[in-house]
Amino acid sequence: MKKIVLITGATSGIGLACAGKFAENGDRLILTGRNGARLDKIRHELEDKGTEVMTLSFDVRDRRAAELCIGQLPAGWREIDVLVNNAGLALGLEPEFAGDPDEWETMIDTNVKGLLTMTRLIVPGMIARNRGHVINIGSVAGDAAYAGGSVYCATKAAVKALSDGLRIDVADTAVRVTNLKPGLVETNFSNVRFRGDTARAAKLYQGIEPLSGDDIADVAVFAANAPAHVQIAEVLILATHQASGSVIVRK
Repeated sequence: MKKIVLITGATSGIGLACAGKFAENGDRLILTGRNGARLDKIRHELEDKGTEVMTLSFDVRDRRAAELCIGQLPAGWREIDVLVNNAGLALGLEPEFAGDPDEWETMIDTNVKGLLTMTRLIVPGMIARNRGHVINIGSVAGDAAYAGGSVYCATKAAVKALSDGLRIDVADTAVRVTNLKPGLVETNFSNVRFRGDTARAAKLYQGIEPLSGDDIADVAVFAANAPAHVQIAEVLILATHQASGSVIVRK
């Protein structure tokens, strides 16, 4: 049976990969992001392949905008089966005592508060229908801090805590909660972190074959299609030569 899958941050990286993989699975997609023109382009590309797509352009940091967009979903699109809380970012790699407070706020508002907003808007409907699945895109960074990444790591540790807490809160229902924790994934993530410094971003992936967005999306689709009695609670996904958030062997 086709599912309705809502993916935040769907215009690039893991979110875009999830859109492609869930489309291949035959699902109907609600794609959200800040770039409306980019969303429209993705929608047309997926529709040309036979996928039903709805797009919503808003920033997950803007709770009122999120409430308005979700509240105006047309009939036939409101019963969301899978929520992929993917929207997130890292900014900077400075020591905590030298970080930019504005960048801290952006990370916290996106990675934590944005996830909470979408969960609050979507999960009550899942509970009422006694079915649904929340897939949060966490990170290996949530397991242990690394130099220069303390605030980002803290936000991803929060994603783990929020995933675990939600799983407890819905344990008396058929709603499932999954926390996916990728390691080194080659997307535009590092470009954003380094504020458009593509040369610095590229060095991060030198000497190792990193994961791709598709690798993470494959796991998301697998979790969403596990038998109803199976809840894949947490998955740590690393490149073969990465052992932790800070241990990477380059050749």
